Amino acid sequence: MASSPTDPYTQAGVDTAAGDLAVELMKSAVRRTHGPEVLGGVGGFAGLFDASALLGYTKPLLATSTDGVGTKVAIAQAIDKHDTIGQDLVGMVVDDIVVVGAKPLFMTDYIACGKVVPERIADIVRGIADGCAATGTALVGGETAEHPGLLGIDDYDVAGAATGIVESAGVLGAERVRDGDVVLALASSGPHSNGYSLVRHIVTGAGIGYGDHAAEFGRTWGEQLLEPTRLYTTPLLRLIEQLGDGIHSLSHVTGGGIAANLARVLPKGSWVDVDRSTWSPSPVFRVLADLGGLELERTEGTWNLGVGFFAVVASDVADAATAALRAEGIDTWQVGVVGTGARPAGDYEQGAKGVDGGAVRLIGAYREAGAN
Repeated sequence: MASSPTDPYTQAGVDTAAGDLAVELMKSAVRRTHGPEVLGGVGGFAGLFDASALLGYTKPLLATSTDGVGTKVAIAQAIDKHDTIGQDLVGMVVDDIVVVGAKPLFMTDYIACGKVVPERIADIVRGIADGCAATGTALVGGETAEHPGLLGIDDYDVAGAATGIVESAGVLGAERVRDGDVVLALASSGPHSNGYSLVRHIVTGAGIGYGDHAAEFGRTWGEQLLEPTRLYTTPLLRLIEQLGDGIHSLSHVTGGGIAANLARVLPKGSWVDVDRSTWSPSPVFRVLADLGGLELERTEGTWNLGVGFFAVVASDVADAATAALRAEGIDTWQVGVVGTGARPAGDYEQGAKGVDGGAVRLIGAYREAGAN
């Protein structure tokens, strides 16, 4: 029943009618992600997913991941543009699942806001649904919670969780990695959804508004910084299907930066020197670093600097993997080789995120902007 002006819940700042309208506006986008295995439609207390397909696996393992978008949402709120944040959420959640070689099955989302603005919520969820459709993930449920007094009227945060499946014998990880394996870098679309507290600090310190025109990019600062996270799941699943045992481990370059995330998917005792000279960081990183008076090397633990994923592959499939990913529209190149012998002298990063894995350091100097 719609809220009336005398409804005490409405007087407390919660508009249930607006929430109902938001659901109506997002229904068609959510339904586009549903295949025959999704039961019950939109609006139930719980999403239902037919798991009978799992019977075809010898030893199926479920993979799960949860994440949010972080302070990137503040930029979306600043310029009132909310149709890309959902893709960022899918990238942060679903692309973590493919790291172990798992195919995503379904996802749920959670949006907390100060006030439900139906069109805004629908924009966010449409972005999530589009990302789910692109990664073959069913969006089976979600929740929008209004928190007046805790969040400002235009404030919101988003989070999500997803579940995938992988055959036990097909799990990717450090235990597959061997001496001489090639480390491939897969290009990012920008900062993705990491390091935005530093991004916002730099932009604010420079006196720049998100609605200001950025001559370097030909659009506003807000539009540039809201560039959606690239989605890697579908191309990587196709790569695994094509090259099978040649793909040994994958790393999603998110919080913690380049070296830390690669170290997590290497075996203890191994090491990699990542050669900076093999790529030139994307212009957005160079511009931000210049504005903040930072050397790019000082941001390697915060930003991806143009590398969104790593793939550690057998040396005899490296060229085929590179060609396959480039055919998918993802620029891919070799940045290093795994070593298991005596490690060179120098400072390496190891033990990131609680994983006592391999050791990684970045060497050399980044290629100049525009250089081949």
